[in-house]
Amino acid sequence: ASTGCDAQPWFRIFNPVLQSRRFDPEAAYIRRWLPELARLPARLLHDMRRAGPQERAGLAYPEPLVDHEAARGRTLLRYGAAARATA
Repeated sequence: ASTGCDAQPWFRIFNPVLQSRRFDPEAAYIRRWLPELARLPARLLHDMRRAGPQERAGLAYPEPLVDHEAARGRTLLRYGAAARATA
């Protein structure tokens, strides 16, 4: 989900690439549920933006849709605006 709700007094946005690398370094989960990507090395499975044309050749899989850093920035701006509006 890339977001967390816990007892911490601040808003957190998890980085899905870092979480994937940290908790599933061999990308077993991705390989299981996306068998069309199983032939790729784990470093690419965690972050498909790193896959070049050669690695993507023959894959029936779409290009990444979300730029996490950009989405994170927009979300933080929106949450900040909401917090200021309700303070």
